[in-house]
Amino acid sequence: MTSTTEKVRQLAPHWGVILVVVFVVFALVENTVGELAFWQSLLIVAVIAFGYPLVVRRLGVAPEVWQRE
Repeated sequence: MTSTTEKVRQLAPHWGVILVVVFVVFALVENTVGELAFWQSLLIVAVIAFGYPLVVRRLGVAPEVWQRE
């Protein structure tokens, strides 16, 4: 079992990347499409938040706590 401190240490960089990706995607979408409704924004955040771990695992750079055993 991994300690909470170790989990946070492993996940913190990925949380930062997710946050940056969300802001970049919002900037790109709002510059091309215009302002988004709340539900559209929520959908984008959900897709990024749930999709990012899948992509990272597929690329082989996922932290240990995201590895499937």
